[in-house]
Amino acid sequence: MVTLIQRLAAMSDPSQMSASSAGQPIPKRLVPPHIEALKPYQPGRPPEQLKKELGIDKFINLASNENPLGPPESALKAIHETLLDMNRYPEMGGMKLRTALAERYNVKVENVALGSGSESTMANIVRAFLHGDDEVLTSQGTFIGLYVLVRAQGVKLNMVPLKNYAFDLDAIAAAINERTKIIYLCNPNNPTGTIITRNQFDDFIKKVPEHVLVILDEAYYEFSGDNPAFPDSMSYRLDNVLTLRTFSKAYAMAGIRLGYGLGHEYLIDFVNRIKLPFEPNCLAQAAGLAALADDDFLSRTLVNNKVGMQLITQELDRLGLMRVPSHGNFILVEMDTAERVAQLHEGLLRHGVAIRPLTAFGLPTCIRITIGKPEENEQLIKGLRAVVATMA
Repeated sequence: MVTLIQRLAAMSDPSQMSASSAGQPIPKRLVPPHIEALKPYQPGRPPEQLKKELGIDKFINLASNENPLGPPESALKAIHETLLDMNRYPEMGGMKLRTALAERYNVKVENVALGSGSESTMANIVRAFLHGDDEVLTSQGTFIGLYVLVRAQGVKLNMVPLKNYAFDLDAIAAAINERTKIIYLCNPNNPTGTIITRNQFDDFIKKVPEHVLVILDEAYYEFSGDNPAFPDSMSYRLDNVLTLRTFSKAYAMAGIRLGYGLGHEYLIDFVNRIKLPFEPNCLAQAAGLAALADDDFLSRTLVNNKVGMQLITQELDRLGLMRVPSHGNFILVEMDTAERVAQLHEGLLRHGVAIRPLTAFGLPTCIRITIGKPEENEQLIKGLRAVVATMA
């Protein structure tokens, strides 16, 4: 009798593809069409690989919107103190961190869900609420993780174009139909850095039916929350809005994967039912609890970002490169053609600087630059001047 494992092995061996052992038919489709059609995320080449390929010793990564200051000392201390408990499962409910977050936002613990990064919580929302002929509505040129999660669920994704590199809320409202279940808004938007203003959101939310969920991805909230024009979703407390935030950006903990969601307890209950039982891990929970109370580190992060943003934007303007005003920790630059994007990208790599071409985001003529430490920003500027001088 031929087992399924044997048949799968035969399928992976080209020499066996035409043979059907013992007359058993090979399964025609083990992978659903919507999974087969997925395009995997393509990360940039690792720094060590690039240094070897390009023959350079110093290399900085300004492609991934990471916090250049490194993790908070408070978080590292908390991780060290937790290491001896790594043989134990994490607290299943994450109550200490959830309680701290609830106190921070003046909500109940039942309004908080934890995840391994905000994208994990987004994945749990997608799994919990989307099925059948439900549809998701968002914009082109936003966070590509959302596209992958929705398509992996086999759900239809509808997108409207950006308007001036920002979400066109009028067009999104006009595209709502009877099958729309979730609307995704990224504010500030990654990768463009633009924001939906308070007035725009106030007008938009009136047009959204109560049965439609709105995901407000505020991964870069800390960089824009003091802007009076920014509509902090937690100031609204709307029943059909789910907020996503993260420790990956302002709190410099991208590598340990920690994020959270905030929303009505009825919705959060289902998100928590879907999540992995012991997610996030114990080290992440301890680090997050410490970082959340580290106002000094957050202040240094915001100062570094403000100073670096001003320096780089001034240089981009001096070089005549078209940039989009940013409310995050990165800047989008419009290069007009994909060829110029490739020239700038490859040229900066040779100067030891990685930036992010945005073809995968649906913006093939754009690049994104993350704000670095002062010395990293100076290296970027030196590289920009050299490369732009050689471009037609």
